[in-house]
Amino acid sequence: MSENKLSHIDADGRMAMVDVTDKQVTDRVATARGQISMEPATLNLILENRIAKGNVIEAARLAGIMAAKRTHELIPLCHPLLIGKVDIDIDAHEDTNVLTVEATVRVSGKTGVEMEALTAVSVACLTIYDMAKAVDRGMTIGDIRLTYKSGGKSGTYTGS
Repeated sequence: MSENKLSHIDADGRMAMVDVTDKQVTDRVATARGQISMEPATLNLILENRIAKGNVIEAARLAGIMAAKRTHELIPLCHPLLIGKVDIDIDAHEDTNVLTVEATVRVSGKTGVEMEALTAVSVACLTIYDMAKAVDRGMTIGDIRLTYKSGGKSGTYTGS
């Protein structure tokens, strides 16, 4: 942050929504990534589509898309956005018994979509946990982070 001022705190120390009225509309993209680790047998059941609740990967993909669209209802002071596109990729890493979830969100607007991408990843991982918890309550969700963002005044960010 370039200043020591928090954008969601007004001059009187009260929580306040950032005023984006005068900001320029730009194309904005954000990508976030996270993972869920599990027992080898659990990953096999998921990949073979043998979890009793149904297709875990497709349910998680849909949940992530829905979550991105509703982020403003979940995170205080987030602006509602007319999201143009949400892509959710879920990749299996059988050598480490991990599913990696990556979400990319696109919008043409006055504020970024970092929170939407992070929320999409979080909810997709939670959905995987929910659907497979009957066979593996020890699954671990973690390493959720922003890996890329572009657009807006702050420009481009590339993380790991």
